[in-house]
Amino acid sequence: SCNLMKCLWETKVVKFLCTPQVLLAAAVCTKAGKAIVSRQFVEMTRTRIEGLLAAFPKLMNTGKQHTFVETDSVRYVYQPLEKLYMVLITTKNSNILEDLETLRLFSRVIPEYCRVLEESEISEHCFDLIFAFDEIVALGYRENVNLAQIRTFTEMDSHEEKVFRAVRETQEREAKAEMRRKAKELQQARRDAERSGKKVPAFGGFGSAGMTSVSSGTIITDTIIEPEKPKITAAPVRPSGPSKALKLGAKGKEVDNFVDKLKSEGETIMPTTGKRGSDVSKVLPPPVNMESVHLRVEEKITLTCGRDGGLQNMEVLGMVTLRVTDDKYGRIRLIINNNDGKGLQLQTHPNVDKKLFTAESVIGLKNPEKSFPLNNDVGVLKWRLQTTDESLIPLTINCWPSESGTGCDVNIEYELQEENLELNDVVISIPVPSGVGAPVIGDLDGEYKHDSRRNILEWCLPVIDANNKTGSLEFSIAGQPNDFFPVSLSFVSKRNYCDIQVTKVTHVDDDSSIRFSSETSFVVDKYEIL
Repeated sequence: SCNLMKCLWETKVVKFLCTPQVLLAAAVCTKAGKAIVSRQFVEMTRTRIEGLLAAFPKLMNTGKQHTFVETDSVRYVYQPLEKLYMVLITTKNSNILEDLETLRLFSRVIPEYCRVLEESEISEHCFDLIFAFDEIVALGYRENVNLAQIRTFTEMDSHEEKVFRAVRETQEREAKAEMRRKAKELQQARRDAERSGKKVPAFGGFGSAGMTSVSSGTIITDTIIEPEKPKITAAPVRPSGPSKALKLGAKGKEVDNFVDKLKSEGETIMPTTGKRGSDVSKVLPPPVNMESVHLRVEEKITLTCGRDGGLQNMEVLGMVTLRVTDDKYGRIRLIINNNDGKGLQLQTHPNVDKKLFTAESVIGLKNPEKSFPLNNDVGVLKWRLQTTDESLIPLTINCWPSESGTGCDVNIEYELQEENLELNDVVISIPVPSGVGAPVIGDLDGEYKHDSRRNILEWCLPVIDANNKTGSLEFSIAGQPNDFFPVSLSFVSKRNYCDIQVTKVTHVDDDSSIRFSSETSFVVDKYEIL
């Protein structure tokens, strides 16, 4: 009987280990159980998955390190990702060994698309992550793929699309050249007609079908009508070849062609604006001569002030990004000079030696024998400053609308408190009432622009620095004091707010100095006076 029991037990163990994996969902969530990205591989409602993820943090025993927890119905297999969790929700009879292997692959996929493991970065690349998740699991079962195959599948590189776009660009160039040639013929024909004293025909008309005489006037009319054809047929001719070619990304170019056509007809096209901070960051050009070791020190600020004073919230996020393009400079260290006294929270990359950074302000890998990745932007150091101290506001803005007999007199002034900064392309945007005409400008430092479509008055200042630290704008317009809020601000700067710089780059073996290039940017994500 003992041998029989032993055989039954061994049979159950083998059956358990061979049970195929049934994966219900894969999610990236916060430590509070809030779902950032979730992909369900079986039929499941949103309420159900949100409830499962909300219950997940309550099931973990504090002080104990595990990779999974279970309930009566499901099993959670998880891995911490800094402030987040990568969670797989499976059935209880799934193979735990395959679960752990699948979890490791999911955790390796996320850094492929997200530079930093933060909620905002995960949300920004959520669709890329979902597409990658679908390559790993299909209908609840693990696919036999590796990281390189996932990267290849999700890129969806199409040879047909490249051929289509190349043919279309060639046709567009030929059409433009033909248009210019016809325009020159038209101008020459007009000049010849004016010299001979004949009447110059006008544009348009109904063609030359009804004309029977073969006169110079008929020839001119035909020449005038012909150039209209390229303008009417703006759609490109289909290329010879497969008619059902995959046309990925073709929509963006068609929009650009349409915008170019509107511009050629004299229309004023306003550029589309998304997040002002992300657009402004593109204004700062990279250095002309980029060395094999290139560093970027980037900061962005989010600030909200009250119209009557008082800083509601101010947050500055910064990062040092390293890019190495030569393998002989892969094993290096960065000497950091931190002269900031504002109370920053510093955080290094998980592969960086934290003890070395804490003791000597030096950034180097934990394993000195390893090299930094080639031709990739790697964030090695980031920092965060959050405060409500008004003395730390880089640029204060005071808006004073006062009612008068004809409407409102508005006075706006700025003052640069951080005198070591140099702010470029500063734009202070003030909302104005619609349907009351343009504002009457009084005293003004700098320039202004009234956008009647968006009902915005933009106060533009090319530079604000220690020599130009204050300025004011006065204008009058019909309206109420509340009509002129919120006031928003945008700028770019080549000097960072927190005094953190990379002063030297050395080789790991002999501490010899390595030549490097760097760029610094300080931009606005959100800067409002409510």
